[in-house]
Amino acid sequence: MTKVVVVTGGTRGIGLGLVRELAARGAQVVYCGRSVDSVKRAGEQVPQAYGVVADVTDRAAVRRLWDAAVERHGRVDIWINNAGMSPARRKLWELDPEALDATVDLNLRGLLHASAVVLAGMAAQGAGALWNMEGFGSNGMLRPGLTVYGATKRAVTYTTDSLAKEVEGTGVTVHHLSPGMVVTDLLTHDYTPEELAQAKKIFNILADRVETVTPWLAEKVLAGAKNGARVAWLTRRKAFGRFLTAFRKRDVFGEDA
Repeated sequence: MTKVVVVTGGTRGIGLGLVRELAARGAQVVYCGRSVDSVKRAGEQVPQAYGVVADVTDRAAVRRLWDAAVERHGRVDIWINNAGMSPARRKLWELDPEALDATVDLNLRGLLHASAVVLAGMAAQGAGALWNMEGFGSNGMLRPGLTVYGATKRAVTYTTDSLAKEVEGTGVTVHHLSPGMVVTDLLTHDYTPEELAQAKKIFNILADRVETVTPWLAEKVLAGAKNGARVAWLTRRKAFGRFLTAFRKRDVFGEDA
């Protein structure tokens, strides 16, 4: 049976990559972005998917997104909470309050509002799978300048584990989706040229391109998993192996192409 999939934050980066790869595998894909222009640009790249303007920090907007998918396709089989942002890499006391609030709103409050709408709808259907996107901090790693982003992603991990307990016996499942380190503007923004040159040494060991990671993620999401399971691209074993073979030069930015 053809799967109906909703991807939040599906107009750029990993989200757009997932929209593209899911649609290429025959899924009926609905995605959202915050602006008309972003949804239009994504639609030009993946015309077989359906875009909706929605801000996931607004529960009413999430309900409209859910209703649009159900009206168009009759149900929602899979929902991916992908929408997220990272503020400037600053120490907490140096970070603009507005940037702090925006990050917590989107990464955590938005995910909670979306999950509430989605799980209620899926429970009424008697089936469905919710996937929550993890990120740096989900596994407890720490890095100066990423306190706010990491705190939200650590909270996403707790939320996902807790929701998996709450949906037991409903026919609905909840999962972690961990893409690892992916080359998008979320990864590389706010570096000086000198800082980015240094950071690229690590990125070229551990990071991957969107077009490398998202086909694998799409396959795993469509295949499904046990309630509470984590699908992770960059495992500890894979990361360790890459450091052991770091002498084999990788260029994930395509600068040597």
